[in-house]
Amino acid sequence: MALRQSLCVSMLVAASPALAADDFIEGVYLQSEELCTQARKATLQTLIDAGSIVLSAHGLQGGEYNCEFLQISKATASPSWAVTAICQEPGYVFPDVLSVTQVSPTQLDLVSVRPADDESEASGNSGSYYLCEGVALP
Repeated sequence: MALRQSLCVSMLVAASPALAADDFIEGVYLQSEELCTQARKATLQTLIDAGSIVLSAHGLQGGEYNCEFLQISKATASPSWAVTAICQEPGYVFPDVLSVTQVSPTQLDLVSVRPADDESEASGNSGSYYLCEGVALP
């Protein structure tokens, strides 16, 4: 009986709409502190148009590329989250699963399960991102 109840609860949780972790990242992140400085001097949109990828709680955003974060789960033993995403580039849509780990108060590391290939960015969705104080999404 307990197994049946557990199975029913598991099925209900799986069928429920995805909820974001309450303590997920806040702010705008870019791939280097130098890009953050440029974003404060110019505009974030200028950097996006030039090919930079922006990370926020909503996902990854580039000029012709984006990943919408769909489900976010907080780890209990580390400052990390598991994230499912749907990513798009011209003519191509694909799923991805990422880990987001807070390395320091201003740095996050992303690791994607999707391997990089010769046709996409060298690092795929993986890499380090730095908090850009005073920069807002366009």
